[in-house]
Amino acid sequence: MTEQTESQREGVWAHPYQLASGQTQQHQLGHTRVWITLLDLEWQVREEKLDIHSDPLHWQETLGHTVPSADIPVQRFVRMDDQGIVRFNPAMGCRPTVIRPFQPLTIPAGGRCLLYVGTSLWMKVCVGDGQTELTEIPLAVPSMTWLGRNTMEGELCYASSTFGRLALEAVPKRPWRAVTPVTIINRREQALLLERFSLPTPLLALYRNERGQLWTPGVTVECETDMNSASLNIEQSVPACAGQCQLVAPPREKLAKGRRLVRAFDRMFG
Repeated sequence: MTEQTESQREGVWAHPYQLASGQTQQHQLGHTRVWITLLDLEWQVREEKLDIHSDPLHWQETLGHTVPSADIPVQRFVRMDDQGIVRFNPAMGCRPTVIRPFQPLTIPAGGRCLLYVGTSLWMKVCVGDGQTELTEIPLAVPSMTWLGRNTMEGELCYASSTFGRLALEAVPKRPWRAVTPVTIINRREQALLLERFSLPTPLLALYRNERGQLWTPGVTVECETDMNSASLNIEQSVPACAGQCQLVAPPREKLAKGRRLVRAFDRMFG
């Protein structure tokens, strides 16, 4: 009997899975496969990036007693008082993420637009009731990009593999991505060409709705008339279109003062 036929079901974020010694749990979501093995004295974590061209729709979770081949590297963690409980918590990226609209957009002077953005997540492997973190795994291979005025002024960011969309229905809903509504307000006296912008992913919490989809609070960016700065505000809750949601992960970072962030204009847009 293979592992795939022993016990297969849909994976769930932040769910307390109970494993017995000798069992291996396999998760496949997006382009990543993860194995979690519980032994008497240790946890073992293995991961593999899959070379597939399609965009899978589901998160497959399998429980059995089969481990992958020795070609897959293993991380080993000494067990403490964890009762064999493991959770998989989602997390936004630890760097800002550069987002592009599906095609460049021009926002007229005094105008605004609302984009829906999907960003890939990280998986945190946590054990025990105290949710001790063993490791975290990017669910897509993160590519890097530079956003700034020149090579000296700016910051290193992740590059999103998906586009910002004007219609929510056009945003792919996947268990390993989170949706963020972004409102951009152009208060300048001239049009703003939107080709790419920086989403502050480390500042965004994650919420799960009744359909299992992950959302973040909305983000509003106001471009001032002098073009010297952009004011960014993070909402305190998810939008109504997300449905009934519950918090599943706090932001990686918190704003020191209030919920409004002012950043150099050339570090938010490129």
